[in-house]
Amino acid sequence: MISRISKFLLLFFPVFFLASQSHAADLLVLSEDVPAGLDYDGPSIAIPATQTGVDNLMEPLIYYKTKGMNDEGVITHDYSQFEGRLAESWSFDESTLTWTLKLRKNVKGCNGSVFNADDVIYTYERAKSVSGAAPIGWFLASVGSMANFTPAVFGEDKEAKKLGNEVTKVDDYTIKIRQSAKNALFLHVLTVFGSYIYDKETMLDNATAKDPYSHEYNDRKNAPSFSAYCLKKWVKDKDFVVTANNDYYRGKPYFDRVILRKVPQSANRLVILKSGQAQLVERLTPKEFDSLKSVKGIKVAGVFGNENLFIHMNYKSPPFDNPRLRRALAYAMPYESIIKDAYFNSARSWPGHVQTTYQDYHRPSQIYTEQLDKARSLLAEAGYPNGKGLDEFKDAFKLAYVAEKESFLGPVANLIKTNLGKIGINVLLDPLPQTQYGDRQLVKKDLPFALNDQEKPIAPDAIYAFLLFWVSSEKGGLNNMVNYSNSKVDELYAKALIEGDPAKRTKLAAEMQEIVQNDVAWIPVVEFKTHWAFNDKIKGIKWHPDNAIRWFDLKM
Repeated sequence: MISRISKFLLLFFPVFFLASQSHAADLLVLSEDVPAGLDYDGPSIAIPATQTGVDNLMEPLIYYKTKGMNDEGVITHDYSQFEGRLAESWSFDESTLTWTLKLRKNVKGCNGSVFNADDVIYTYERAKSVSGAAPIGWFLASVGSMANFTPAVFGEDKEAKKLGNEVTKVDDYTIKIRQSAKNALFLHVLTVFGSYIYDKETMLDNATAKDPYSHEYNDRKNAPSFSAYCLKKWVKDKDFVVTANNDYYRGKPYFDRVILRKVPQSANRLVILKSGQAQLVERLTPKEFDSLKSVKGIKVAGVFGNENLFIHMNYKSPPFDNPRLRRALAYAMPYESIIKDAYFNSARSWPGHVQTTYQDYHRPSQIYTEQLDKARSLLAEAGYPNGKGLDEFKDAFKLAYVAEKESFLGPVANLIKTNLGKIGINVLLDPLPQTQYGDRQLVKKDLPFALNDQEKPIAPDAIYAFLLFWVSSEKGGLNNMVNYSNSKVDELYAKALIEGDPAKRTKLAAEMQEIVQNDVAWIPVVEFKTHWAFNDKIKGIKWHPDNAIRWFDLKM
């Protein structure tokens, strides 16, 4: 099969590859997709490839400092330390809850536009207008407690959508941002792609009366900013080509041109990399990454960043409202078999609900391991000895997962099905198309039982994770897909969000993590490595919390 694939690809790719050699330094990256859009307030921003496009075309005000390199050569960040990007420095006046940001001078965009305070003001005007399909810019400002970025923007009052004195221009290179409360997440949200800064001039040049904030242009044509790369060519479902911004303030990029090409089948990406025609590939299966570790000229590197696998059990779908049944399932998971047989030892046990790499992660006192006798005992206490009585919930025990991830999740699902059968629970596997799975998980929130490997808070902070997943919907929780609700968690979150003392905040975060672990809000199964395979001459692989490579980081 591989030889047939190889012959086809070697016929198809040489024309492209030879053409690319006319450039002094080209990089060909193969992924499962290319950006579907480029507006971070647009309909496709949840797609990883779209985030990759935004990350490489746009620029933040600040970012995390580099921490060091792991033993596989992947560079990581220190999430408690920040460095300037478009902002050179910042200070906070606690008496007025106001941040003052000094902006960098002599920064040029792709068409020669010069960065200044007007670009920042425009970016926040656009965010507060909530005129896009998905108000990500507004959401991040709200999470950071920027004053007046409240749910009032979704009401009838048009004035609530207008930027006032919460973000103001002092001069061309100074802005002030006022908060409604002190909030440690403020600097974190500035690092997330939904806070990146637009080139106001180019955006206004493409505005219309019906679309004053250029959402259509932004989503379909370009994301103008002040980054290292400029969009050259974009063929949906095929290629995404960028060229170096030679005026980039951090220095000229090593690669003159980067070509992101869509190759949907991971086996095909593997073959092309082995042929030498691509320099970097993403999203192979654990088995495929493992097979490349001994191939001459190719390096595989990974990092435990924020990717994970958990079991989703919906509180509104009986019998998953039964606490003892939830704990029974947690003790019935084949954790070690999943690590060894599905992830080829590129995963590790996940002790808790928050990523172990995140700020204010706490290891809970209650850790679930495979203990089938204990699982049987808890199942009996739940009222279902040896699974008796669960037949009336057949539909609830359909284990859903994304069908397009069969090669990743199919082996995991089968291991879980087998183990639950050992305690008397009959499970049916239910692979669903990505669109259907996403609609039921995020919109309808009616999936009873599911495998999930795609939830990762991009701001690497425990309190932010709680806002996304475990704060009740009534109290502002955004992605509470299992309909979890605990008034104590809501209360602690509200305190932690505005707690200015780091030690007290850490203590609150720890208490929250103990509660969700005891409640089995999810069943945390494993944390797995984010991997890349690449030409062994490539240097500079750096892990970012959204798992998107920044091409500026790379050299060869």
